[in-house]
Amino acid sequence: MHVPDPLGASIFGLPLWLVVAVGAVALFGAFQVYYWLGHKLGDAIYRSRLGEKIGKERILRVEAIVRRWGALAVYGCFWIPGLRHTLPWVAGALRVDYRWYLVASALGCLTWVPVTSFGLYSLIGTWVSLVASSPLLGLGVLVVVAAVTAGFVIWRRRGKRTPSTTTS
Repeated sequence: MHVPDPLGASIFGLPLWLVVAVGAVALFGAFQVYYWLGHKLGDAIYRSRLGEKIGKERILRVEAIVRRWGALAVYGCFWIPGLRHTLPWVAGALRVDYRWYLVASALGCLTWVPVTSFGLYSLIGTWVSLVASSPLLGLGVLVVVAAVTAGFVIWRRRGKRTPSTTTS
């Protein structure tokens, strides 16, 4: 079994570590922009186009998480897809202490970006190796992954459309 050299990995000719570092800095910058836009919008976030898209109910749930966990929620939101890009706005609107927000978002970027980057690089690299050795099997794996993903999305959307019924 061949173990690839992590320092020799590259994307578009750039070392993978450099791509990861740039990605972490870019995400950190985005998180600061999200915070300050939320800070500036304040309660108007509910009436904004973003607020309408997210929905007041979701924003209120995120507010409850931020009120309870504070900066720890900021760090945790990196690992929960739905919160990653909504929680920073709410943290800004709720005026979470920026010093703690800064630390939590820096730690989140320093841990989440490398894990996901190297994980995705490994998955994609494995799939490319599979395609190189057996194109038919590689295509089969791609079709199965696409079908499972589509099934999950359809299942989630149907679950959100059907009204919940309670029995007395």
